[in-house]
Amino acid sequence: MASAAFDAPSYEADRLARDAEAMAAMQGEADAAFAGLRTPWKWVIRKRIWDYMEEKDIARQPRPVHHRIPNFVGADEAAARLGDLPEFQAARCVKVNPDTPQRPVRQMVLERDKVLLTPQPRLRTGFFSTVSVKDNMPAGGTIADLTNSKGVAEHGTPIGLDAKYTVDLVVVGSTAVCPSTGARVGKGEGFAELEWGILSLMGNLDAASTIVVTTVHDCQVVDDMPGGALTKHDVPVDVIVTPTRVIRVGEGRAPKPSGVYWDLLSPQKLAQIRVLQTLKQRLEAERGAPLPSGPDEKLPPLAERGPRGRGKPRGDL
Repeated sequence: MASAAFDAPSYEADRLARDAEAMAAMQGEADAAFAGLRTPWKWVIRKRIWDYMEEKDIARQPRPVHHRIPNFVGADEAAARLGDLPEFQAARCVKVNPDTPQRPVRQMVLERDKVLLTPQPRLRTGFFSTVSVKDNMPAGGTIADLTNSKGVAEHGTPIGLDAKYTVDLVVVGSTAVCPSTGARVGKGEGFAELEWGILSLMGNLDAASTIVVTTVHDCQVVDDMPGGALTKHDVPVDVIVTPTRVIRVGEGRAPKPSGVYWDLLSPQKLAQIRVLQTLKQRLEAERGAPLPSGPDEKLPPLAERGPRGRGKPRGDL
């Protein structure tokens, strides 16, 4: 929904400043991973893919792609192939991550008169926003105006935990993905898993049957992810779409999680995401007992509140 008070230049300046801070922080997280603080194999694969994409000039802006869901040559072609999938054609509401390589997917969702569901900035003060041409097109604007962070913040419709809707298809970005199991590696923050967990817990998607698709470059399709190494909250994909092919993961796909695994959610992460705090308080009131809590972790600065109490937008929209 439009707001006369929306300050686009300030919003963008804050976003860029906190993006630079995030890059430095995630580098520190990567270094710590090799000391055993996180799953080291994921960081090995991330670094290999990021380095390769930069070295071979497969990467596209924003660059460098390290510590991002990497944008790539052929992202438009991958989106077009996704648009040919029967699952996409039948979907009415499509959840898409906010990263740059999936911007053509967000554009296509709106061009096909579907409802785009996208996370609000880092889930900090809200949950999701819906965007549709019918309800959110700005006067004199274009569909492209609704596919970036400023457009969603200014014109999207915020929705809360109790909104009634059904997600028909989920599109996620990846740093790497395995064609035999559907296991994916993101950029290391876990938001795709949290969003999936909340949506499944609230009944907005069926964890057993909702299809998950990722669009990636062919070089991001890897076969060396260790079997059985995923944690129980990791969300595998059903379909991998590249600029040249469509890969359907077979019977070897890893199981999809359902709900929020509170025993893996650190107090620090919980403290930064208001929608999770609200959900946990509600569930504890219903149960009459506290839910478990995960181990402590050190969050990078990008998970802190920015000036004026606004968090940096997640992704590179």
